Amino acid sequence: MRLLLVDDDERFRALLRTTFEAVDMEVVEAANAGEAGEQILAARPDAIVLDVSMPGTSGVTLCAQLKSSRATREIPIVLLTGSDMANETVAREVGADAFMLKPFSPLELLAVVERLAGGLHGTPFRASGKRLPDEQLLLYARDLRHLLELERRQRVLLARAYHETVASLATALESKDTGTAEHSQRVHRYAAELAKEVAPDVVEHESVEYGFMLHDVGKIGIPDSVLQKPGPLNDDERRLMQTHTVLGEQMLRGVSFLQGPGLEVVRSHHERWDGHGYPDRRAGTDIPVAARVFAVADALDAMTSDRPYRDAMRWSEAGRELVEQSGHQFDPEVVDAFRARERTLHRIQSEFAHPRYSVVASRLTRSGARERSFRGRP
Repeated sequence: MRLLLVDDDERFRALLRTTFEAVDMEVVEAANAGEAGEQILAARPDAIVLDVSMPGTSGVTLCAQLKSSRATREIPIVLLTGSDMANETVAREVGADAFMLKPFSPLELLAVVERLAGGLHGTPFRASGKRLPDEQLLLYARDLRHLLELERRQRVLLARAYHETVASLATALESKDTGTAEHSQRVHRYAAELAKEVAPDVVEHESVEYGFMLHDVGKIGIPDSVLQKPGPLNDDERRLMQTHTVLGEQMLRGVSFLQGPGLEVVRSHHERWDGHGYPDRRAGTDIPVAARVFAVADALDAMTSDRPYRDAMRWSEAGRELVEQSGHQFDPEVVDAFRARERTLHRIQSEFAHPRYSVVASRLTRSGARERSFRGRP
């Protein structure tokens, strides 16, 4: 089936195109009456979905023109409107075969188009009249298959949209906090690599990737004067900074796809193996494994990246710090995973074209800024 979709809203056309193409319908588009005429001349459509409100010739006028022409009057037309420019009476007067008010379900429109134009690809036309029971069951089964496939594809698109939105938020936040738009991407890659060694099942949980990306989302509530302070924090500033883990969890608690290990990462990634972390002073294996893995990944990237309060250190030096803090700040098993996969982790850093930093001299120019918590800001 060939469907002509006429609407000046590109996003709306994209939504309907996704719906109809999921069931193998050919969709051609037009943004106005002129383009619609060109498409009809190029190849006659089996049905037309036509928006009422368009610049220039309105959908009502175009519908009347098409229905008054011998060449196009047999083409079924579904008239759409999201305003009071038309109603069912007007639609009947201009010859529309169906009339729908926005907003509506794309599946509802799909059913209307199918009824008017004679069936989707692979699905018999639902003609009226009696059918044998087996034939009717076959039609229902085919309908169900199409609807399930449509739902699956829309779910994939929705998941992709979630991911892109979360990634954009994480990038904007990290750019504000650390001055780099790549921190969240690198630390996510590091954590996923470490988790393969320590807890492969954690990587498979759908919430974990989002937890890795949004671990510092609570810093939205921390003033820039604290986030970007070019020196050590005082006690009050430190206490304020440490609230970001709880703030982040509170912000994301109602997000369904973050429930589980992902939310645990947001709350617990600043806990320490020795129990001196925050916000809950959990220790050892009482700290969720995803948070223990992420703590090492986050520390690795923090140490090897420039921050407002200190310069980056060399990769080899960062590795030694992680090993020294094994059993104190970090889970020894995760540090062992770092040593086992260090070459791969270093390659990940190189993929982001991270600049190479020279030695201690530049780092010491901001004396007093470096602290014994190797994750950047405490």
